[in-house]
Amino acid sequence: MWPWGHLAVGYLLYRAIARDRPLDAGPIFALAIGTQLPDLIDKPLAWTVTLLPNGRSLGHSLVVAVPVLVGIALVVDQHRRQAAFALAVGYLTHLGTDALYPALAGDWYYVGFLGWPIVPPIAYADESAGIVAHLIGFELTLTSGFELLLVGGAIVLWLADQKPGWDATRRVLRGAIGI
Repeated sequence: MWPWGHLAVGYLLYRAIARDRPLDAGPIFALAIGTQLPDLIDKPLAWTVTLLPNGRSLGHSLVVAVPVLVGIALVVDQHRRQAAFALAVGYLTHLGTDALYPALAGDWYYVGFLGWPIVPPIAYADESAGIVAHLIGFELTLTSGFELLLVGGAIVLWLADQKPGWDATRRVLRGAIGI
């Protein structure tokens, strides 16, 4: 799934689960980070410095993710518990959506990344292409079109929710670029 698809599914699922909770900037930011974190860990470490066997290994493994997320939940204080929950929802949503297409196709070999390193690494045909090549190679297909529909739905819901996290993100960006 593409990064924007992960973000959209994460937001839609979080809103379904945390429907009655306030949408504060901290949890929304943690959710957004969680939806991207497996790729932010694995892609650079596999494609740029080749420390990992592929772009779906360490960060995409439930063997690693579950203990780390449980550990975070155990050490955060009461004020950050909602952000930790949002991070976990985003992270686990990413793993689930990456496993979704191969599972629907019955290609269980390609769901094996969830068990790395217990399950051997998957041999992907286009693994060495790199992130820029993957982004340049984007094509509008049935699945990518479906993801874009999910993005549209998430944007509509986010706007209806009064753009949670937008003001804080804008302040951070303004501070970072000096305007």
